[in-house]
Amino acid sequence: MDAKRIVRNGTGLGNYGRTLVNDLSAHDELELRLYAPDNGMTQLRSQIVGRPNVVFCYPRHARTAIGKALWRQKGIVKQMVRDGVQLYHGLTGELPSGIRKAGIRTVVTIHDLIFMRHPEYYNQTDVKIYTRKFLRTLKEADRIVAISECTRRDICELGNIDKSRVDVIYQSCAPRFTEVPDAKKLWDVRDRYCLPDRYILSVGSIEERKNVLLAIKALSYLPDDVSLVIVGRQTPYSDMVHEYVYEHRLHSRVQMLHGVPDDDLPSLYRMADCFVYPSRYEGFGIPIIEAIRQGLPVVACTGSCLEEAGGPDSLYVSPDDPEAMAHALNQMLFGADGRQQRIERSRKYIERFENSDTAGRFAELYRSML
Repeated sequence: MDAKRIVRNGTGLGNYGRTLVNDLSAHDELELRLYAPDNGMTQLRSQIVGRPNVVFCYPRHARTAIGKALWRQKGIVKQMVRDGVQLYHGLTGELPSGIRKAGIRTVVTIHDLIFMRHPEYYNQTDVKIYTRKFLRTLKEADRIVAISECTRRDICELGNIDKSRVDVIYQSCAPRFTEVPDAKKLWDVRDRYCLPDRYILSVGSIEERKNVLLAIKALSYLPDDVSLVIVGRQTPYSDMVHEYVYEHRLHSRVQMLHGVPDDDLPSLYRMADCFVYPSRYEGFGIPIIEAIRQGLPVVACTGSCLEEAGGPDSLYVSPDDPEAMAHALNQMLFGADGRQQRIERSRKYIERFENSDTAGRFAELYRSML
C-alpha cells in the first residue's frame, strides 16, 4: 500500500489511508506492507495500530527529496518485487511506473478529479502533471476504486473508460466520530478555544474552492448572537477571508482555528448549532458524515457530490447565493421547526456508509484479484 500520505498528511487523504489500514489489519490473512518515502511524522505514523501483519517499508538508498520522489515514482517497484508483493494499492490516485510490467496486480483509489473539473484552482503546470499521472494510472491499474458515484462519473467521462472498470467503495468515517464527548471534554474544548455561546461550524482547508466566504456573507442575514467557527488549514485564501471579515466588521462573529487536534473535533461538532460545507466541488465530503454522526443538521452547496454525502434531509444552495445560504442555515439553528427530525432522518441516511464495511469490501476485492 502507498503510505506517503499516511505518514505525512494529518487530514483528508491521510485519514483515509490510516482508517483503511487499521480496519484492514483485522483481516489476519492479509500482510500489509506500507511503503513510504520516509518515516514522516511520529504522531501520524503512531495512529496505525501495531499488529503483526502490518509493517512500514522505506527506500534503502534514497535520502534526498528528489531521490525519494524518484523511488516512489519507479524505484519502489523493484523493492516490491524483492519483497514478494502480490498486489499494490495506490491509496491516493497514482501508481508507480512499470508496475504492470513487473507482474504486480494493482488497485488505485481515485478521490476526485477537481484538477480537471476546476483547473482554475490549480497551477497550470500542476494540472498538466496531475492529468498525465491520472491517464497513465488508468493504463497501469487492474481495478479502479472511486469514493463516490460522482467521482466514478468523472473518471469514466474524463478518462474515457468503461464504467465496469470502476468500483464505488465509500470512505469510512473515523470511529472517534461515533463517540459522544463527555461534559469535561466539552468544557475543556470550549474554554481552550474561547468558543462563542452559539456558533455554526465549518471544517475544511481554508482555500478558495471550499468557498467559506459564502457562509461568512450569510452571517449578515442571521441573528446577531450566531457566530461562525472555521476549522482548517491556513492558505493564501485565508487572507482574503480576514480582509472581508474586518471590512464588514464581522470579526466578533468569525473565529478561525488552525492546527486543531483530531481529538478535539468531535467536541467542536457536538457544541455547534449546525454544520456548513459551502464547497464548490468535492470528491465526497466526509466532514458532512462526521457532522451528522455528532448530531448536527447540515447545509451544503450544489454542484458536486455533497447531496450524495448528506442525503435528502440536509439543505443545499447555490455556491454564489449568500441569502439562500442564510435562509437554509436559519432552518437548522437550535429551535427551528423540524430541526430534530432532519437530524434523525440524516442519521438514518448515513447508515449506508457506516454499514458499507469499507475494509471488508477491499479485502474481498483483493482476494478476487489474487
